[in-house]
Amino acid sequence: MSEQDQNPVDEPSAQVDPSNIESQAASAPNDPPVQGGTPVPDSSATEQISPESAPVSLSLTSISGSDEEPTAPIKANPEDSFETEPKGEGPPQQASEPASISQGQMDAGDAAVLAASRKHTRRSFVVAAAGAAAGYGLYRWIDQSPSEEMQPEPFRRLFQTNATVSREVFRDHALAPTYPLKEARDLRVNGIYGVKKMLTPESWRLQLVGARQGADHSRFTKDVTAWEYKYVDATSPEDQGHDTKIDPNMKTAGKMAPKEMLEQAKAEEDRTVRMPRGGEEAGESHSTLKPGTPGLLLTMDDILRLPRYELVTQFKCIEGWSQIVHWVGVRMADFMEAYPPEDINGREPKFVYMETPDGDYYTGYDLNVCRHPQTLLVTEMMGAPLTQFHGAPLRLHMPTKYGYKQIKRIGLISYTNEKPDDYWTKLGYDWYAGL
Repeated sequence: MSEQDQNPVDEPSAQVDPSNIESQAASAPNDPPVQGGTPVPDSSATEQISPESAPVSLSLTSISGSDEEPTAPIKANPEDSFETEPKGEGPPQQASEPASISQGQMDAGDAAVLAASRKHTRRSFVVAAAGAAAGYGLYRWIDQSPSEEMQPEPFRRLFQTNATVSREVFRDHALAPTYPLKEARDLRVNGIYGVKKMLTPESWRLQLVGARQGADHSRFTKDVTAWEYKYVDATSPEDQGHDTKIDPNMKTAGKMAPKEMLEQAKAEEDRTVRMPRGGEEAGESHSTLKPGTPGLLLTMDDILRLPRYELVTQFKCIEGWSQIVHWVGVRMADFMEAYPPEDINGREPKFVYMETPDGDYYTGYDLNVCRHPQTLLVTEMMGAPLTQFHGAPLRLHMPTKYGYKQIKRIGLISYTNEKPDDYWTKLGYDWYAGL
């Protein structure tokens, strides 16, 4: 390789007169200044130089070896900020806006939105109309369904489904909450069906039917219905309260049985020499005992021989109010152990039926509910014997049921395999009545 190839000679470059630089810069304001042969960005560039960046030196030097001294460098102060727009000029130019939408495009978009809206509107109208028709059809089906115990049959089936679910979930053994004695209060009177007349305590007997004890028991009688309860013509000083429960269907307005029903009861009394029964709105129970039914006639002494039990629980009324009450009595479970039900067709009966002495009020229960450890045959309340309107001498407390299932002045307990009649169920309420 030749020496020229190894040491190439720089091509001569044009000499620049420093005196002409200023005039050239003025004549070409858009040409960027140079620094060491490299163009310096214009101050109108869109990116700002941060004050924290390193200082920048700007100088004008000769492009080739000149004997003249270079111009003093221009140093940028790092504290100075370089604005993106030159002073004295207008605001920076905004990004160019997209091309305007043509009127045809706008019309096409409006037409698409309108078509979609019409489609959804028609669909909504069809769905709403179908829903309204289905709702009206359901209403007509329920309204024209056969009535069962003053409720349309679908509603009564719904009550029964609810009872089935409750039995399966809680097994009728869930305990109700208990409270300190200091929170107990006197229970208000609410409903006096079956206790309107004052009963003489000595004449009270508990008729027990379906127990294992037979003719060899000292309390056995061939006809428990022949027992005569005695009443006194006196007015109780107690407040009778106000019962707001009414027939949900308003089929009947008065709190009296229909005239025809009373006449039928009077005829039955004349034929059997037995006082009229079922004189209240729901009429006579279909589960009431027929004359000549054998069983036991228990006294209050027979009841009080069982273990004494106290309980402070909440009495809940279906009308929406509740009270914490102190109860004293014997557990129904202990009573049923002392007087167990007799098997029917090799099995224990399913139900228990209770009734007031005059048959005006009556209730039915599952046998297992009566064995619940908190179900009481109450003899005292709030530290004192029961009063007339609270069901003296014996009433039921069942904290897992609404108040209308807690019968006052019990005159009959019957073990049975047939689902018993129930006063408020006949007027449209739930038979199970569980909490």
